[in-house]
Amino acid sequence: MRPSYLGKIALHWCDRCHTPVLGEQCACGAETRPVAITPPGDARPAMAADVELVNAIFQEHFGVPLIPGGHLAVLNKVPEIDRMEEVVLGGTIVAAIRYLPEEGVWEPLPRPAAARYCTPTKRYVVVDDGAVSFVKDGASLLAPGLVEIEDSVKAGDEVFILSRSGECIGVGRAKVDAAEARTMERGQVVRTRKTAPAEVVPGPATWDDAVTANQRILDAYEGASIEFIKKVCADHEALPKNTSYSGGKDSLATLLLVLKAIGKVPLLYADTGLEFPETEENVATVAARYGLDVVRAETGEAFWKHFAVEGPPAVDARWCCRVCKLEPVGRVIAERWGESLSFIGQRKYESLNRKRSPRVWRNRRVRNQLSAAPIQHWTALHVWLYLFREKAPYNVLYDRGLDRIGCFMCPSSDLAVLEEIRSGYPHLWQNWEERLRAWQEAHDLPETWVTGSEWRKRGSGKDEEDSYN
Repeated sequence: MRPSYLGKIALHWCDRCHTPVLGEQCACGAETRPVAITPPGDARPAMAADVELVNAIFQEHFGVPLIPGGHLAVLNKVPEIDRMEEVVLGGTIVAAIRYLPEEGVWEPLPRPAAARYCTPTKRYVVVDDGAVSFVKDGASLLAPGLVEIEDSVKAGDEVFILSRSGECIGVGRAKVDAAEARTMERGQVVRTRKTAPAEVVPGPATWDDAVTANQRILDAYEGASIEFIKKVCADHEALPKNTSYSGGKDSLATLLLVLKAIGKVPLLYADTGLEFPETEENVATVAARYGLDVVRAETGEAFWKHFAVEGPPAVDARWCCRVCKLEPVGRVIAERWGESLSFIGQRKYESLNRKRSPRVWRNRRVRNQLSAAPIQHWTALHVWLYLFREKAPYNVLYDRGLDRIGCFMCPSSDLAVLEEIRSGYPHLWQNWEERLRAWQEAHDLPETWVTGSEWRKRGSGKDEEDSYN
């Protein structure tokens, strides 16, 4: 899949502080290095569950974890059939992890720089001195150059390519099993994938250190967003104000900015009836922390009534946004204010639609709501560093490995995420699967429509996505 260029890639690294920096100079005064992550470059911190996942994948495949304790890791989601994340350590991409939907497993894709953080005890090969220069130049490892191949290597496995001295000279994909490789006199043993050396500077740091390193950048972004809020309010002085709150990080950052710019305004919360329990708890926590009223736009049974007629929402037929968010929000605004100005946590790095969206707009389905996006130009890492700095009560689901908060069965979620939700929230998923099976049986659809999550793509629908957080 081709990457989408949605804005300038902001991620840099300070080798002195060992932290990500969202600009060319760290607050310590040191010049930073750009990190060449894949666009759109909406990088985020590796939270505790993310670190655990990456380390578990590396432990299983290579016998050792990748991310050391006390080091900061950044993840960058890249375009792929399902979920794929680049792992940044020490200022460079050291690996990626990719979910394989058909097998239901994660695959590690290490780069040579990963060897600065771990020494594999599984799935590696050792090459003869005479083959080192050829492999470094990108040549595949041929049988005559093989000195050793670890027992667990199977055809198709990712492997580290090591010299006799233990230097990692490349990584690649095994073409044959270890047992067969040992009998070969000619032919390809490993197809080399990456050999280029990368500048990596390991070192410990905390996210508080990262906040300090980005202090001036955060101040500048905060100031610009506050000025934007004040200007929009001045331009639309007569409109009642509110902050659209979803329980997610972006709407929380937006709320903090609104509080600093104009003070307390109500939270406008679209209660879809499909939220995680933790999201409901977060809405209550945030309202209590900042002393805010919550105006709830409730869906009631509308989702299930539409499901009974149209079937489940799909990536290319998201009627759910209209039914569960936009229409209820329009009704509650009409009942309470008539018309309102809502500050929304929309960011251009989320999608092409949101990049193309004006920063102040009216949704065609909610004409009585004027929407404004204070953090339109922020990346996810800007948001997270800001929340860390402000000690804001973010949704605990982020600590558990979810990077996107919304309806638990959102069709736009990757299969990797849906599998995590299926195992972590069986009571929610059981009811959903029963509804899916009833529709499948009533419409004579194949078993894979449920088991393979084929319900997520209609194939003939029209995406009704609207910019509403």
